Amino acid sequence: MSPQQSDRRVSNPHVGRTRIGRQFAVAAVFLASVFVIGTVGYTLIEGWSLSDSVYMTIIALTTTGFAEVRPLSEAGRLLTVFVIIGGIASIAYLGGRTVQVLVESYILRRMRMERKIGQLQEHTIVCGFGRMGRHLCEELAGERSPFIVIDSNPELEDRLESTGYPFLIGDSSEDQVLMQAGITRASSLISVVGTDAENVFTTLTARALNHELFIVARATNEQSEPKLKTAGADRVIQPYELVGHKLAQLVLRPGIVEYMETVARFGDTEISIEEIGIAPDSPLVGQSLMQSPLRRELNIIVVAIHKNAGELIYNPASDMVIEAGDRLMAIGEKSGLAKLTGLCAGDKAAGTR
Repeated sequence: MSPQQSDRRVSNPHVGRTRIGRQFAVAAVFLASVFVIGTVGYTLIEGWSLSDSVYMTIIALTTTGFAEVRPLSEAGRLLTVFVIIGGIASIAYLGGRTVQVLVESYILRRMRMERKIGQLQEHTIVCGFGRMGRHLCEELAGERSPFIVIDSNPELEDRLESTGYPFLIGDSSEDQVLMQAGITRASSLISVVGTDAENVFTTLTARALNHELFIVARATNEQSEPKLKTAGADRVIQPYELVGHKLAQLVLRPGIVEYMETVARFGDTEISIEEIGIAPDSPLVGQSLMQSPLRRELNIIVVAIHKNAGELIYNPASDMVIEAGDRLMAIGEKSGLAKLTGLCAGDKAAGTR
């Protein structure tokens, strides 16, 4: 067998599990054999009852240190020495294999996690897995949008492991942790860590590492908002203000809020609203809204265009020309929006499928 084949066999997790299983089986058989030999030996050599023989074998195997059940003969002492040595050896071997399994299992989990993180592209980095962070992750997972979670609390590791989300345990304001999370490949970052000061440091570090990153940060008080924007946040969200506004709208305009929330959030409706970016090679570049197939073929309404220069145009005119870098706020049927996404990404045939 070549060294390469040997390496592949060792690195194969199925081969590793089979090998460890065999080691456990050997240790268990050896321990059981020592127990049987001790029990039978005491019964035959000393003439003890089965219960006395089992008891003596167990205290010898575990080196408990209790006194002998009865005085031992020379042969009985030799048997006791064998049982003690055999018990120590088998239990030590079992303990070693158990530690090995735990260590290898942790290493394999971390390797799988690192591989998963390394494959992320154009993903979102969620900093903080508190109440808001958990809801954010549920929303992103529901939209099948790639993301990774960073949290500094090691007690959350098991919980994050159970969710299946890619995650890192570390300080999101540190360069090394953000680099591990693939910040240079990420499209956005949401900072909802414990305090406004931590959000400021995280935003500052993230902006320094990736100037093109879209950053959203949470502020718990009004004084923190300008600091977060100065640090590099594109959007600053104040949860209490946001909730207050929504509660007021639910009272004043309940029908509109319910409709928009249903369209934006729930997947069981045919109508949806999307924000779609225009790639430089999209066939829509240079066309006006009237010339494009959006309304005529895809039955999509463009309610606003966020121009590449930063201007937001509400209810754009039919002669508005679509440019590379624009972001279309469009509402329509999911099938039409899927075709529009393909066209915006540069798939010339998407609108005809």
